[in-house]
Amino acid sequence: MSFEPETLSPAQQAAMRRSFQGGRAALSRRTLLRASTGGALAAGGALALTGCGIPPAGRTETVSSQDHSDKEKRVTFSNWTEYMDVDDSGKRRPTLDAFRKRTGITVKYTEDINDNVEFFGKVKPQLAAGQDTGRDLINVTDWLAARLIRFGWVQKLDASNLPHAYANLSQQFRSPDWDPGRAYSYPWTGIPAVIAYNRKALDGLEVRSLSDLLDEPKLKGRVSLLSEMRDTMGLALLDMGKDPGKVTDDDFDAAIARVQKAVDKGQVRRFTGNDYTSDLSKGDIAACVAWAGDVVQLQADNPDIDFVIPDSGYMIASDNLLIPNKARHKRNAERLIDYYYEPGPAAQLAAYINYVCPVDGVRAELAKIDPGAAKNPLIIPDQEMASKSHSFRSLSSKEETAYEEKFAKLSGA
Repeated sequence: MSFEPETLSPAQQAAMRRSFQGGRAALSRRTLLRASTGGALAAGGALALTGCGIPPAGRTETVSSQDHSDKEKRVTFSNWTEYMDVDDSGKRRPTLDAFRKRTGITVKYTEDINDNVEFFGKVKPQLAAGQDTGRDLINVTDWLAARLIRFGWVQKLDASNLPHAYANLSQQFRSPDWDPGRAYSYPWTGIPAVIAYNRKALDGLEVRSLSDLLDEPKLKGRVSLLSEMRDTMGLALLDMGKDPGKVTDDDFDAAIARVQKAVDKGQVRRFTGNDYTSDLSKGDIAACVAWAGDVVQLQADNPDIDFVIPDSGYMIASDNLLIPNKARHKRNAERLIDYYYEPGPAAQLAAYINYVCPVDGVRAELAKIDPGAAKNPLIIPDQEMASKSHSFRSLSSKEETAYEEKFAKLSGA
């Protein structure tokens, strides 16, 4: 099976550079606050994909293979760094160890996903050729999950092997437009973008919406927005009464103009990746668009840090588990997915990584481990918060190029 190359546009290249240099892709999931110590990947890694022949949209048939799960009691799992619970020694992974003891299935666990684009470059040649990637389970962000599903490069899941996942998946994650009904994927975590602020720096000023960040004169030059297009522009669309899940070109242009006005008058200090955390903690940034995982960790060290969910809603992305074509141990991989949808293992994972847990019924188990985490709506959203979550709709390659070009011009990337 062969594909014609699809060259990345300059805007897409710029978006990838931003992701490598400061976005969610740049740093490990639990070391976000150590931005100054490194973790960013070279921008050249993204540019190397320009000529690698990324396939165009167009679904191919899913290619399965003989399942060796019965005879080979193992599964190979590729994940992001620092995205799995470890014990105090840093050498054992308690939930994986418990899975092995219960099932007899050994997990070869590899932290070899540092960035979605880089990882796609690793596995694309085998997937495009209909070959085994050597991985039974992978974890990628929603836009890449959507692409892999669209190309027919991942296997449809067998619901009979996923009873806990099917029953316990939170409603807000049940049916993304790129995988209706979760036929091919299950979320590992949710990644919300909210409004965060430093209470001391606000000095009594109340911040409740993105409009407050963009329009309040007392915040001039003390506001930052995220360099991830979907998060910042999604919040702008919501603030204007538009649904990012149904965004039109006219809607997007209006939102760009709205934020541009604030940029032009000096309201926005800068567009950032995770590097806003230090400025927010110090008070140089009074309020910003922030990722919830950062807020949870900042709050542990600084009681002045807090967040607000605008009445208009907030944006959420997800990282997702998928089984590649030709995986040798599909049923074992499905059993591992299902295991992490049991409340006990899900609670242990959530207590460690501090992102939104997509598993219903986990609160009581999490309270036994970390009562504070169980009460934190950034980890276990209550019904009201869950109802306010929104996702950016899937974009065609043409749309993504156009939207990223406009956002790059806005953000000065």
